[in-house]
Amino acid sequence: MRHIISLLMENESGALSRVSGLFSARGYNIESLTVAPTEDDTLSRMTIVTTGSDEIIEQIIKQLNKLVDVVRVLDLNDGRHIERELMLVKVKATEKYRDEMKRISDIFRGRIIDVSDNTFTIELTGSASKLDAYLDSLDKESIIETVRTGASGIGRGDRILKV
Repeated sequence: MRHIISLLMENESGALSRVSGLFSARGYNIESLTVAPTEDDTLSRMTIVTTGSDEIIEQIIKQLNKLVDVVRVLDLNDGRHIERELMLVKVKATEKYRDEMKRISDIFRGRIIDVSDNTFTIELTGSASKLDAYLDSLDKESIIETVRTGASGIGRGDRILKV
């Protein structure tokens, strides 16, 4: 099962390496990883998307909590949460594709952020399934390049990750 693990960690060099090293040393896969400073300059928030059984996820969380740099860990899948991902897609926008690219982008609430004679660059945000559905709706020959950030997530309502 896919899980989004969010953690607060010390904002210092080597912290990211220790977390990713924990995953590789135990043979766990990281599907996506995002890290950025928080409102507190001493802390960074890391969001890790991984898959595994409940037992494996429990083991990952226990191991993360043992790392000195990690302040707090939260499995967002344990409760209600909001998840978003950003994707930039460069597509062909020649005469053959131009109108279709605009129409499909509008349907998925994408924004065309760059235009050239032959290409559009489209920005989309949403769940991973929404972004996958967008890509599935395109003619595969029209896709030139795709860049995705990986998931970011936050608990809903009063569910927070704070020290």
